[in-house]
Amino acid sequence: MSEPFQPDSLRSQLRPLAAAQAEPPEAQAYRQLYRLNFPGATSQLGRMEVGGYEVVTQLWLPPSPKATLVLQHGYYDHMGLYGNVIAWALSMGFAVLACDLPGHGLSSGTRASIGEFSEYQAVFQRLLSEAASLDLPQPWHLCGQSTGGAIIIDFLLSNPPRPEIGKVLLLAPLVRPRAWGWSKLSYRVLKHFVTQIPRRFSPNSNDAEFLAFIQTEPLQPLSLPTAWVGALSRWVPRIERAARNARSVVIVQGDADMTVDWRHNLEVLRAKFGGVKVLMLEGGRHHLANESSEIRERYFAFLTEQFE
Repeated sequence: MSEPFQPDSLRSQLRPLAAAQAEPPEAQAYRQLYRLNFPGATSQLGRMEVGGYEVVTQLWLPPSPKATLVLQHGYYDHMGLYGNVIAWALSMGFAVLACDLPGHGLSSGTRASIGEFSEYQAVFQRLLSEAASLDLPQPWHLCGQSTGGAIIIDFLLSNPPRPEIGKVLLLAPLVRPRAWGWSKLSYRVLKHFVTQIPRRFSPNSNDAEFLAFIQTEPLQPLSLPTAWVGALSRWVPRIERAARNARSVVIVQGDADMTVDWRHNLEVLRAKFGGVKVLMLEGGRHHLANESSEIRERYFAFLTEQFE
C-alpha cells in the first residue's frame, strides 16, 4: 500500500492539542485511510514531547461530551486501528483522547521498541496532563488493549488513587504473553546476536478484512526488537509482585486468544484488584478492537451496561 502521507512530515507540522492550529493536508489523508472521520464529532491531531520522543496525540469531541475516554493501543498498533472503540465511545457521549506510543504509528522512536516500560508510564502520565490542560470532562475513563492495558494496570498499581479516574476497561490485557518461559529463554540467547527478528503476522482476529489490511497498511512495524522483549521481562515480575489495589476493573477476554497467557493473567489481575468483572468471549481472539462485528457487538453491549 502506498503511503498517502509521510509520518515524519505530518508529525513535524503538528503542535500541542491545546494550541490553535490549522492542520496540514496530510492529516485528512491519514484520517481517510484509517476511517477516523465520525459524523457529528470533531477531531484534532497534536504533538507532545515526552522523554525525548515526539508523541502524536489525537482528540475526538462529540457534541456536549459528558465524560472522557483515555485510550491506549496495543503493541504493534496505533490510534488509526481503533476506530471501532472510538465510535462506541463517541456514541456514549465521551470525548476520546489517545496517542501513538513511542515507536508506533505517527510517533517517533525506534519502531516497536522501548528501553523500559517506565517510558510508557511517562507518556501515559503526560497524556493525563493533556486531558487536564484541555479541561476534558470528568470522569476520565481508561481503556487499553493488550500492552495498552498493561500500561493502565501499571499506572493503577504504582500510583495513589486519583478522583478524576472513572471506569477502567481492559481488552485482552497483557501481563504475560503466551509461552512466556520459551520467549524469555529465546531472548537471553538472541540478545547477544541480533537486535530484532522478523515479525510473524498471526491470525489474531476473526475479521479477515482487518487481517489483510494490517499486512499492507503503512504504519505496521515489521520486526520484533529484542530490546522490547527485555523491557517486558523486567516489567512482568515487578507487576506480579505489586501490592493489591482496592479499585475495580472491567476485563474483556477472548478464549481463543493465542497472544497472551490469559488464564494466568486473569488470575494475577483478580489478585491485584479489589473488584474484577470479566466478560469471556467464546471464539474471541486477541485483537478485540478489530474482532468480527458479532463479537464486537457482544462486548460493546457489555461495556455499555457498565455505565448504566
